Amino acid sequence: MAKLEITDLHVNVETEDGAKEILHGVDLVVDTGQVHAIMGPNGSGKSTLAYAIAGHPKYTITSGQVSLDGADLLELGTDERAKAGLFLAMQYPVEVPGVSVANFLRTAKTALDGEAPKLRTWVKDVNSALENLQLDSSFAQRSVNEGFSGGEKKRHEIAQLELLDPKFAILDETDSGLDIDALRIVSDGVNRFGARGDRGVLLITHYTRILRYIKPDRVHVFVAGRVAESGGPELAERLEAEGYDRYVTAARA
Repeated sequence: MAKLEITDLHVNVETEDGAKEILHGVDLVVDTGQVHAIMGPNGSGKSTLAYAIAGHPKYTITSGQVSLDGADLLELGTDERAKAGLFLAMQYPVEVPGVSVANFLRTAKTALDGEAPKLRTWVKDVNSALENLQLDSSFAQRSVNEGFSGGEKKRHEIAQLELLDPKFAILDETDSGLDIDALRIVSDGVNRFGARGDRGVLLITHYTRILRYIKPDRVHVFVAGRVAESGGPELAERLEAEGYDRYVTAARA
């Protein structure tokens, strides 16, 4: 069984006043076949965790370890982390004018596999993935994220997830900006990925609404740059009723 293992992770970000530590010793283990949800208020460091693991240059890991299926991710570049099986769905997907969705996806798949997929099979796979996310096949000819609605951007991210088939997916607030229908469609895509049994998901969110569709095995409360509490799905229900105030108060004490 593979796992994503994070041990005593400390991360800095550069500000106008110099380096500021955002993560203060994060410990987390996600096994394949599991969905873990990270929940917490704005500014708690959830997105910093996602981007630091993925290798974003804005974030400096000052100490700690991150391994994926035994491989030390911190020794790898961003593209090498993707090749090792890590996938990040971004909270704010960027536009890539002039690059079609079809070319983007095929280039990404080629980079991961070391060879280009057979064109005839690949076109069928892309159309199937788009159909699963209720996107018309003409969507493949549009420039990546250019002029996309919020729902289209997030559905495109999940189409990438289906086609690239990583070992572990980190989904950074995939539910933000989605209406009810888009939330269900995106959640169905995540569930299809998780149902393969040998894949892991780390789902970052503020709210419990997505957890009505994607059932987590574990829930972690993230406050002030660290995991404040972990538990089963019932923890998310408690957060819905009580909020984060008591965790924020305890972190300030």
